[in-house]
Amino acid sequence: MASDPPVLHVTGRVLVGPDDVRDELWVLGGRISWSSPTNADDVETVQGFVLPGLVDAHCHVGLEATGGVDKETTEQHALREREAGALLLRDAGSPVDTHWIDDREDLPRIVRAGRHIARTKRYLRNFAHEIEPEDLVAYVRQEARRGDGWVKLVGDWIDRDRGDLSPCWPREALQDAIDAAHEEGARVTAHCFGEESLLDFAAAGTDCIEHASGLLPDSIDLFAQQGISIVPTLVNIENFPKFAEAGEAKFPAYGAHMRDLYDRRFDTIAAAHEAGVPIWVGTDAGGQLPHGLVASEVAELTRAGMTNVEALNAATWGARDWLGRPGLDEGESADFVVYAADPRDDVGVLKDPQRIVLRGRQVRS
Repeated sequence: MASDPPVLHVTGRVLVGPDDVRDELWVLGGRISWSSPTNADDVETVQGFVLPGLVDAHCHVGLEATGGVDKETTEQHALREREAGALLLRDAGSPVDTHWIDDREDLPRIVRAGRHIARTKRYLRNFAHEIEPEDLVAYVRQEARRGDGWVKLVGDWIDRDRGDLSPCWPREALQDAIDAAHEEGARVTAHCFGEESLLDFAAAGTDCIEHASGLLPDSIDLFAQQGISIVPTLVNIENFPKFAEAGEAKFPAYGAHMRDLYDRRFDTIAAAHEAGVPIWVGTDAGGQLPHGLVASEVAELTRAGMTNVEALNAATWGARDWLGRPGLDEGESADFVVYAADPRDDVGVLKDPQRIVLRGRQVRS
C-alpha cells in the first residue's frame, strides 16, 4: 500500500489563471490547499513558476504507425507525455483499451474518444473502424459509450477516384451521427485536412475539429458563430510536405493541395484566432509522431499570432476547463509543473520542467 503523499509548500509564482497569480500553495494529502496546515512535521519546499499540468488535447496513447501496440509500449507513451509536463491527455482515437491507465497513480489522466470511425479504405490501415454511412450512427453510439465523453470521426481523406482530399460522409449521415453522439452525452471531433468537410461538420453541429488546416473565411465565420473548437496540431502539419511528396506522383492535385495547406498554415490559424474560434493545444503524438511534444505545439501557436499567455491558456487553464477538468483549485488533485523561469515571458521554458507533481507526488524533482 502506497504511503500518504508528502506535505508540499510551493512558493514563487503560482499561475492559477491568466489573471490570477499567487505567491504560494500547499499540497496536503495529495490535494491543493490555499491554507497552511495547522501542524506538519515533515514539509518539502518547492520553488519556481507553477502551472497546472499541461494538456495535450490530441494524442494517441497505444497507437503507432502500424496500429495498436502492447501494454508496455502504451505505458511508455504515457510516461513520455508525463515527462513533458502533460498531465491531462485527450486521446483522439486508439484501437487499444487504455482504461488500465486510470488505476496508475504515476501516469497522466486520460479523456478518451474511443476508436476512430472512418469510411471504408479511407484512412490509415489498422487505426479505425472502417464502415459505410448506413452504419455510422450505430458505431458513434458504440464509441460514445466506450470513451470518456468524446467520439472521433475521420472527416476527409484522399479519394483515389478524385485524386485529392474529399469528404468521407454525406451531410445527412453526419447530422444523424452527431445528434446520436449528443444524445449519448458525448461531444464529436473529426480529422479534417481540407476545406469541404469543414462546412459539412459545421452544418451538422460538430463540437471540435482536429487540424482544421482548410479553414477559409466562410468556415471560420461559422466556427466562430457556433463556438466550434479547433486543435490545429501544427507540429503535425509540419509533415504536410512529406505527405505531399509521398502521394504527388500518383495524385498531383493532392500533392499541390497539401503543400498549399502547409504554406498558409500560420495565416489560417491566425485568422481563426482573430475571429474568436476557440483553439487548444494538441500534438497528434502517436501514429506518426513521438509523444512529449506539447511544449513545441505551444511555441507553434505563438508563431500563429497568439500571445504567450493565450498559448499557455490553450495548454493549461482554458484547456482544462474545456475538457471539464480542474486546474489549481482548492481541494482538487495536485497536478502541476514547476519551471525555473516565467513561461509568460518565454514559452520556451516549457521544454525544461524542473519538477512535475502528479496526484500530490513528485514524479520529477
